[in-house]
Amino acid sequence: GGGCRGCRGGAGAVPALCRCPGRGGRRMRALRALRPRRLLAMAAAASAESGGPRGSRGGPVLTLESMNPAVRRVEYAVRGPIVTRALQLEKELKEGVPKPFSEVIKANIGDAHAMGQTPITFLRQVSALCLCPELMADPAIPSDAKERARRLLGVCGGQSVGSYSASPGVELVREDVARYIERRDGVPARAQDIFLSTGASDAIMSTLKLLVSGSGPSRTGVLIPIPQYPLYSAALAELDAVQLNYFLNEERGWALDLAELRRALAEGRRHCCPRALCIINPGNPTGQVQSRECIEDVIKFAYEEKLFLLADEVYQDNIYAEGSAFHSFKKVLMQLGPPYAESVELASFHSISKGYMGECGLRGGYMEVVNLDPAVKEQLAKLVSVRLCPPVLGQIVLDVVMDPPRPGEPSYERFQAEKTAVLSALAQKAQLTQEIFNKTPGIHCNPVQGAMYSFPRIDLPHGAVAAAKAQNQAPDMFFCMRLLEETGICVVPGSGFGQREGTFHFRCVPGAPPPQK
Repeated sequence: GGGCRGCRGGAGAVPALCRCPGRGGRRMRALRALRPRRLLAMAAAASAESGGPRGSRGGPVLTLESMNPAVRRVEYAVRGPIVTRALQLEKELKEGVPKPFSEVIKANIGDAHAMGQTPITFLRQVSALCLCPELMADPAIPSDAKERARRLLGVCGGQSVGSYSASPGVELVREDVARYIERRDGVPARAQDIFLSTGASDAIMSTLKLLVSGSGPSRTGVLIPIPQYPLYSAALAELDAVQLNYFLNEERGWALDLAELRRALAEGRRHCCPRALCIINPGNPTGQVQSRECIEDVIKFAYEEKLFLLADEVYQDNIYAEGSAFHSFKKVLMQLGPPYAESVELASFHSISKGYMGECGLRGGYMEVVNLDPAVKEQLAKLVSVRLCPPVLGQIVLDVVMDPPRPGEPSYERFQAEKTAVLSALAQKAQLTQEIFNKTPGIHCNPVQGAMYSFPRIDLPHGAVAAAKAQNQAPDMFFCMRLLEETGICVVPGSGFGQREGTFHFRCVPGAPPPQK
């Protein structure tokens, strides 16, 4: 029990090497147990028990089975398999592979400039000046463009668009957005309620992140229109939220039906917690424009049912049909007065990607929040700060859209002429597309009141439906793929946007250029 001198700690003691039965001997036996051969044997035994080696690369860490299942559920039809095939066909044409067409016509996505729309000169001049300030010396560039560029560069760090901005966006641009909203709606707007974003999509995703919570019956449900822009279904899948479909009325020009909203809400409440209602106005992919009466009804419905409103208004400049007009949800909400104006929570979205601008690749947009809890607004500011800031060049172009040339300024007449020409051309193409479709047997197209798309219904024979089933394809996907293979025209099947059971559609961009002869 007493041990040797080494155990007792005498002169020159090395307790760990002691072999006596005392304390030092026990330490020595413990160390001997840790010899390399024994360690390897112990590791092998543990590995066998656990089903495999821990330190070896038996396979990849990230597989389809181990990855986030919510991401696997994400689908985005606008850039889906049919677009992949269209790109393959373009490559084959370049390689000289014979086809029954000379080029692929991409009518699948609202990418205005890719379809031949000319950029607005003033927007490009201001952005060019901000990117290359040495162009200030160019006498060919009008003075108002230079003044605008100096004003914007003056609020950029180091007077460079290559610097970060504040996370919610450049303060000056947010102020200009607020002034634009006030001019548009005739009601007050505040810069602190404006959050600039990487296009509208980024802002929509941020808002949904704030809304989604709970699990099981308490999991957040979001009401979205069917047909819908696939961003919404993809975002809800990624966030593992519950998608609640309400169907637009095709027989009434894709109108929003309040009774259908009530049906979808009641059904959703049986298995989740509906918290938000999304409206796309003007409609994508359906091209309808909501009346003021309809917007009032939706706001009152949201108030009664305690729902957060998301108003996707990125096509607000694209109004074509006679008698149609754009009414923002913010304006109608404020003009309704109490109790709606002071309590209904609203986030509305706009972008530089559509309208007459078509600057899809520059990624600029904003959202305005109304009646948002101040504590939640702080959390939103924190959330957007994680992404540092939206692209500053996109913010620059957004500012010019919000505050275009004024009457009497050097660029005004050219700006107005270009803007009018773009919107007129889009309106003519929308009307022509509708007329051509309705003259084609088996295709039925509602009037395109606004936005950039038509969503015609197609009658498919039983043989085509059976052939699609044999290839494990949705019937409208089968139709769109055959259309692509035989004509080179790329459109998106309606199944990617949602549609009533037993109906088939496709989305077409009327602005697509005609085939080259």
